[in-house]
Amino acid sequence: QVQLIESGGGLVQPGGSLRLSCAASGRTFADYNLGWFRQAPGKEREFVASISWSGVVIYYRDSVKGRFTISRDNAKNTVNLQMSSLKPEDTAVYYCAARSRSASEYNYWGQGTQVTVSS
Repeated sequence: QVQLIESGGGLVQPGGSLRLSCAASGRTFADYNLGWFRQAPGKEREFVASISWSGVVIYYRDSVKGRFTISRDNAKNTVNLQMSSLKPEDTAVYYCAARSRSASEYNYWGQGTQVTVSS
């Protein structure tokens, strides 16, 4: 079992930056692939970024490439999402998720943190 708790959300103006963090507890953190997802009102949850257990393989959705950076610190059991040049369309609840190496889908989820981009 892995417990995930996100933090760092809030209200930011367009063009601003936020850093989301996700603290994990439970099983060996370094064995898990990690991801960030988001869900805007009235829309389905969508993939934002992921980082492999080794930290070597990283993926981003096209709309955040060059603006968001995912990173992990296995010593601190955390995964972060640095977001810059934020746009109103980035407004959503952001979720941290974990997937064991052998799993095909993310099977652990945090409770989410709200990010609102508005002037």
